[in-house]
Amino acid sequence: MPEEQKQELKYFVRIANTDLDGNRPIQHALTKIKGLSFMFSNAVLNAARIEKAKKTGYLSDSETSKIDEIIKEPSKFGIPAWMFNRKKDPEEGTDKHLVGTTLSFTQDNDIKMMKKIKSYKGIRHIFGLPVRGQRTKSNFRKNKGKVLGVKKKEGTKAGRT
Repeated sequence: MPEEQKQELKYFVRIANTDLDGNRPIQHALTKIKGLSFMFSNAVLNAARIEKAKKTGYLSDSETSKIDEIIKEPSKFGIPAWMFNRKKDPEEGTDKHLVGTTLSFTQDNDIKMMKKIKSYKGIRHIFGLPVRGQRTKSNFRKNKGKVLGVKKKEGTKAGRT
């Protein structure tokens, strides 16, 4: 029997304050943590020297704590700064990787700051319009939850072009 079969499967494993499915491979399970992409989970597992195909439920406590530690401080374990989701933080000027509720909280604060200083992106957020340069002629036709159709000009009739 392989070594994994002797150990009992845990159906839920808690890493970075998130319950992960014990039946999934660890590389895919880590992507369920808000702020961790497939590439970043790959880098974390390489740094921890854990097999990517190993089921999450068969991880030992030392392996889960090692993964947790790497997610909290990825720069200490040789993960490159270009993989981080918050480069040159405006408050501290450092490169960070935020995960979970801290990521949500920081994003909300960034949006509030943009609205407060009335930057272009802040104004787009205020009016509920797309922020990243998308076209608005045919998309984003919503008004307080209602979908709006194409509005015809008053002078035109249905039969005439």
